[in-house]
Order: sequence, then C-alpha cells, then structure tokens
Amino acid sequence: MPFGASIVEITCWRAYLWQHLQSTGYTNIDFVGSLSSSTQCGSPTIDYDRHHEGHSGFLAIDIANKEQLPGWLKANPAKIITMHLGTNDIRAGYGTKDILAAYSTLIDQMRASNPAMKIIVAQIIPMPSNNSAIMDLNAGIPAWAVSKNSTNSPIWVVDQYTGFLSSDLRPDGIHPNDSGDHKMEAKWYPAMLRAIASLR
Repeated sequence: MPFGASIVEITCWRAYLWQHLQSTGYTNIDFVGSLSSSTQCGSPTIDYDRHHEGHSGFLAIDIANKEQLPGWLKANPAKIITMHLGTNDIRAGYGTKDILAAYSTLIDQMRASNPAMKIIVAQIIPMPSNNSAIMDLNAGIPAWAVSKNSTNSPIWVVDQYTGFLSSDLRPDGIHPNDSGDHKMEAKWYPAMLRAIASLR
C-alpha cells in the first residue's frame, strides 16, 4: 500500500517502482488502496498497478486522529506499507513532536490491521519554503522508528531527503518532477526488497 498525501497520489515514483519490481522478477506484487491515480507516467506511457492510498492535502495528524487508515486497510488489506507523509502537516504549522505522535498512532493502526505489517517510512523530500521544519522532522524519524520497531513488524527508514535537489521539484516547490520521481523510486526499491524478503 503506497500511503501518504499528494506526493503519493499525483506523482510517478509508484509507476517507476512497479516497473522496476516487474522487470526484476517480482511479478506477483499487488499495489493496494482505495484510489487509482490516472497519472500518465513515462515515455512511452508505463502500464502499472495504479492502486494506492495517497490523499492529496491530507495531514498525518488528521488521518490518525480521525482513524481513517483502519477503514482503508480493512477494505484493502496490506502486508507492506510505504509511507511518505507529513509535508502538509508542516505546511499547516505543526511541529515534529505532533507529527511523530501521529506517526505512532498510524503505526498502531497498521499493526491492528496486520500484526506482521512491514512498514517503510520516508524521511520526506525537501520543501524549500519550509526546509528547516522538514529537516527537523527528518532528524527525528530514525530514533522514533527504533522506538516503534518490532521483530514481527519491522520499520525501515528510507532517506528520501538526501540527494534530492530543488531541481528535482516541480515549479510548485512541493512535488517531485520526473527526475525527482526517479530518485524516489531508487530509494524505495531496495527497501521494498527487504520487506518482500521478510515475508518469506
């Protein structure tokens, strides 16, 4: 389940990740979620599993407090979740403590759905207008992940920030452009392989 907000919903890293998995023999992967993006990706256009749970404009804090994720997981059970979430919380003025508390609630909800959930959490991509807040959140994620990690339901942290340049963003300064999508996919892929291997 690709999970998050618009950086999950309207971008192409999901398409590139799907293509990479397929081309390296992981042909039985099923992306799940209540949404199916119509984004056209690649040239020529890539055919990919478009299902996801990326909700543009949504905040981690609201998803957690409104208990939206349990319903999404009940309708679309998952064994692995990739989560890139928190950009909108920062834009709304929330700080690292509140966002990480929301992350903790979301992790608990994931594990209530599946006690053996494999969880991949991103240190989120830069946003020039709020970059100090992004850096603060990203700095807090590794220790938070260790505190929430478990043998049965491991959490892997993927650094989507390092190496991501302003030139990898669309003109809005928030969403990745095509080069940014490829950079994100390159970070998700090895973490996905670890998660898939842990299912066996």
